[in-house]
Amino acid sequence: MYFVYLIKSELDSTFYIGCTKDIKKRLKEHNQGKTRSIKYKIPYKLIYCEIYPNKTVARKRER
Repeated sequence: MYFVYLIKSELDSTFYIGCTKDIKKRLKEHNQGKTRSIKYKIPYKLIYCEIYPNKTVARKRER
């Protein structure tokens, strides 16, 4: 099972969309600054999430 998610920066209200197998772990990583491209806009809040049966379908939806 894979998740496509939308998070919002509580700092400046920008959005980020991503795909992961473990949504709780991934959100924690974002808020710890482990995603280089968006680490300057932490903290993030989960806004929306969809569940998909496999990575291929999830990545297609993410794009």
